[in-house]
Amino acid sequence: MLLKTKLLISQSDIVTILIIVVIFFSVLLILGVRKSHKLKKENERLNNIDTKISDEDEQDYTDFTEGHMYDNK
Repeated sequence: MLLKTKLLISQSDIVTILIIVVIFFSVLLILGVRKSHKLKKENERLNNIDTKISDEDEQDYTDFTEGHMYDNK
């Protein structure tokens, strides 16, 4: 009988292992949510920069060949 009790895992050991696993995965979940939030903010910032650049690109085209360096005959 003494041999059987040494081989079995006690209930407190199982609870301790489960607590460690829950803490580990909770930390991973928190880090993932934080990273996702940062990426979302970065994406919004880049989209704003992209809209500003495309607004600048839509300006009217000015013909630069009217200058004195080009022969307009």
